[in-house]
Amino acid sequence: MSIHPGELAERALAAASGPCLALVTTRSEANLRWAANTLTTNGLTSGHDVTVVAVHDGNRVGIVSRSGVDVDGLADLVAGAEAAARDSSPAEDAGPLVEGAADDAFAAAPGEVGASDLGELAQQLGAALEDARAGERELFGYAEQTVSTTYLASSTGLRARHEQPSAMVQLNGKSHGRSRSTWSGAAARTLDAVDVAALAAEVTERLGWQANRVDVAAGRHDTVLPPSAVADLMLYAYFSADARSAHEGRSVFGRRGGGTKVGERLSEQPLTLRSDPHAAGLESMPMVMTTASSPMASVFDNGLPVGATSWIDGGQLRALPTTRHTASLAGLAMTPGTDNLLLDAEGGHGSTLDLVRDLDDGLLMTCLWYIREVDPQTLLLTGLTRDGVYKVERGEVVGAVTNFRFNESPVDLLGRIEAAGSTVPTLGREFGDYLPRTAMPAVRVRGFNCSSVSQAS
Repeated sequence: MSIHPGELAERALAAASGPCLALVTTRSEANLRWAANTLTTNGLTSGHDVTVVAVHDGNRVGIVSRSGVDVDGLADLVAGAEAAARDSSPAEDAGPLVEGAADDAFAAAPGEVGASDLGELAQQLGAALEDARAGERELFGYAEQTVSTTYLASSTGLRARHEQPSAMVQLNGKSHGRSRSTWSGAAARTLDAVDVAALAAEVTERLGWQANRVDVAAGRHDTVLPPSAVADLMLYAYFSADARSAHEGRSVFGRRGGGTKVGERLSEQPLTLRSDPHAAGLESMPMVMTTASSPMASVFDNGLPVGATSWIDGGQLRALPTTRHTASLAGLAMTPGTDNLLLDAEGGHGSTLDLVRDLDDGLLMTCLWYIREVDPQTLLLTGLTRDGVYKVERGEVVGAVTNFRFNESPVDLLGRIEAAGSTVPTLGREFGDYLPRTAMPAVRVRGFNCSSVSQAS
């Protein structure tokens, strides 16, 4: 950028003729790809987006976002937002813009990622690729480290800045003419915090398990789900938990006859699903910063503080993500959604394999894929297993079985968790791109519904 992003936001406000919000988000990324045990590409990218939220008559809003806008394009951007506001219908979620003071960090430069941030990962990866060649395995994968910096300025005096670092590694291993395949992944704030050797070891172990094939029919099986699979299921539940849908009876969190299930018990298990913008290693935005209104957020709430919230506490539903409008509508506390998610099980300890050792007869899954909603009233989901499902007998993995299509509700599943491991940072295979800041335990579930055999690999 040729101008500091905070100054760009200030100039957008100066060009406005009425109440206005300006959000400028910069993104800097370094990435690395490899295939068939060879580094293929690496790159550095950067860019920025500018969003102007104009308010007319206190309740009409116009929002225009563009990428790469510089000073010369600001007037047109602001004019477009103000025209959209004048032409719009009154916004249902309209409310007074949040007032606030200027944060000293607003003047700080945006975060940047450089080629040097790939150094530690590349060194670890080189050793893993060499080991894979010696073992006649192939490794494929992708890694990225990003930092997004958002500057929020309001005509009410609010000036805020948030810098969000994020990193992820996805590692896929194949062997025996690519007839065997498995996956492992990790998320962190920076790539140098990822243990590539541990990911490669997990992939290697799972490929070895696939040397023996075992026939298992579709049906309900006691199943160990690793933290990654648990993250994908809990994230879907979280993304479906907005207060308005529940209040109007359109989600699993709505009570029959009206109202929400807040205060009701969802599971007899002592499970706590929570979010906390200050959770160590999973830090996220401590205030609302949104460029669009949705069931989970309102542009009128920009600048409101976001605190720690237990969505489920000891098995009881305690809160749902709200805006000021939906909190009032549903008669709930104001608990904005947070950009991380953690599941804790009272007394949970040990790893995925520790749970396997206590399973007499059942399955161990690697990850879930292509998850889609079947019924919002029960949050019944369908999807596929991928990259390894294993038969467990008397606490040992005895071989690989076919992939399955599954039909499960993550809410119903909460009541069938029989054991849980320690909560650890993890990356959801499918939804980790949307929200990588998760910490989950492995869990052992009674009667996981493998509804049919799948040919997916």
